[in-house]
Amino acid sequence: MNVNGIHYRTIRLKDDAPDTVQIINQKALPFKFEILDLHSLEDTAKAIKDMYVRGAGLIGAAAAFGMYLASLEAKENSFDEDIGKAAITLKNTRPTASNLAWAVDRMLLCLLEKEKTPEQKKKAALETAQAIACEDSESCRKIGLHGLEIIKNIAEKKNGETVNILTHCNAGWLAFVDYGSALSPVYAAFNQGIKVHVWVDETRPRNQGAALTSWELAQQGVSCDLIPDNAGGHLMQRGMVDLVITGADRVTRNGDAANKIGTYLKAVAAKENGIPFYIALPSSTFDFKMKDGVKEIPIEERDSSEVRFIEGKNSEGKIETVQICPDETTARNWGFDVTPARYITAFISERGICRADEKSIMSLYSEFV
Repeated sequence: MNVNGIHYRTIRLKDDAPDTVQIINQKALPFKFEILDLHSLEDTAKAIKDMYVRGAGLIGAAAAFGMYLASLEAKENSFDEDIGKAAITLKNTRPTASNLAWAVDRMLLCLLEKEKTPEQKKKAALETAQAIACEDSESCRKIGLHGLEIIKNIAEKKNGETVNILTHCNAGWLAFVDYGSALSPVYAAFNQGIKVHVWVDETRPRNQGAALTSWELAQQGVSCDLIPDNAGGHLMQRGMVDLVITGADRVTRNGDAANKIGTYLKAVAAKENGIPFYIALPSSTFDFKMKDGVKEIPIEERDSSEVRFIEGKNSEGKIETVQICPDETTARNWGFDVTPARYITAFISERGICRADEKSIMSLYSEFV
């Protein structure tokens, strides 16, 4: 997508530097647009864990490139052992999203092939990492086309009036390699001239909605308003939301979906008010080994400082961090929650749209039956 009219992907190999991966530093947004260079496995693991990159698809692509960088560092006499350790390091950075482990496992297939030399494995690793990134972008483009039909139908029913879409957290192009999942249909509709407006949840405690979703929508020229996390139900009651679209970090074969903390409450409110609730995701987000999301999906608990402190720009234009609670206050910080399938209208993937039940999901993914 575009930044100041220039097209960027969130991750790429640096031109003329095959040992360097470039990322958009999401921790600097929205006040500064910055490109960071990753030179090693350690750099990549830190970028994922500390959320310089975040979003299900992007951390999968970042992990893939991290495995490639690990192959450049691996010693010839302990190549397979070093690669195995790198895989564990990357998988431990963010446990909830399935895309990360999926990408690492795919990289292991080419990096541990016995018949190949280390140099052949490194070449295959680069090709595979680049393929994962390109596939992520293309999947998100197709998600946009499928989701476009949903928005188009609502626009027709409203006789061309604005379609109001509520989203939670950031599942736009910043969360993937390009296009995004939840916002890809929005961009597709906007590009076709359909009037769309996005209600952007701030998404405490890291404020990805405020910092990232609002920023990228503005870069594309899409109308949006930032709202407090707890305002969604109020808007739904008053007919100010036509549909909800979020992303997901892991979805079980029966349709339970883990996403940013607070998603479950939006889904319950949508069900109560008769508003369709969609989840957009690439195939790599499905975890077909799991059936019960509440019991089986690991939920990451992050540092309590994210709840106790907040970062922003002061009246002098300086970025600073401030404490928002008493000194003695303790906090807990779960990063995700699970929305049971019964609250989800449908999934939008690159393969099409399906209901949130095992039979319907498996109709799109028959190879996993």
